[in-house]
Amino acid sequence: MPRPPANDPESAETANSFVPELGTAPVFPPLAQAWPSHSEAPGLLAIGGDLSVARLSEAYRQGIFPWYSAGQPILWWSPDPRMVLNTAQFKWHRSLRKTVDRFLLSGQGEVRFDGAFERVIRSCAQAPREGQNGTWISEDMIQAYIALHRAGVAHSVETWWQGELVAGLYLVNLGRAVFGESMFTLVTDGSKIALSALVAFCRHQQIERIDCQQHTRHLASLGAAEIPRDAFSAWLEKATPLPAPVWRFDESDWHALNSNHDPA
Repeated sequence: MPRPPANDPESAETANSFVPELGTAPVFPPLAQAWPSHSEAPGLLAIGGDLSVARLSEAYRQGIFPWYSAGQPILWWSPDPRMVLNTAQFKWHRSLRKTVDRFLLSGQGEVRFDGAFERVIRSCAQAPREGQNGTWISEDMIQAYIALHRAGVAHSVETWWQGELVAGLYLVNLGRAVFGESMFTLVTDGSKIALSALVAFCRHQQIERIDCQQHTRHLASLGAAEIPRDAFSAWLEKATPLPAPVWRFDESDWHALNSNHDPA
């Protein structure tokens, strides 16, 4: 879900000199050509192209995602290792369970899918990020993911309180693979409620993993861990051709979390 820190313009110029430039077709170089973990830009694979639905869908199918700052060309990434959250290993901490229980028992909280996708992605673009100035979610990116949403490939998970949108996240879904993108919250633990709902839904739908892209302490505390890119790619080859779930959240989905209590 997080993105790497923004590269400066000089880094973009360096990338432009040493990274393959994409043509008009949605085709990418082999993942083995991505810059290694010890390089200036770990995982950088290609430059240029566009943000069409076809190219973005093919990118995610291969475990590639776009990230770039204002004034840069489109940069495409495939880091190794890859941070993923195995849904069976989600740390359903006691404190988080209590938060969700209070949210549900209040009668004032609700989780919705795809009720306000554009509002979610724009709120994510405005959310402050520790160690980052500005956002990678530019207007071009927003419009591209709105197009993905209209194509049924991108979705939002939303936390509503007293009829107001207070938190959420957006994601890409291909088959039985889910790729988390970004989240925001206006209230304490709002985004954790949205993430918990996503994990519950994924468990119910037998979706084994949620891609988190890059390592953060927050995601690690919830059970996410790094795996080799080869293992991630092998999973995508099996998961993406499968039928995609119907993105509709039901209150009964919460029960899927009860099979893995973490007493911590």
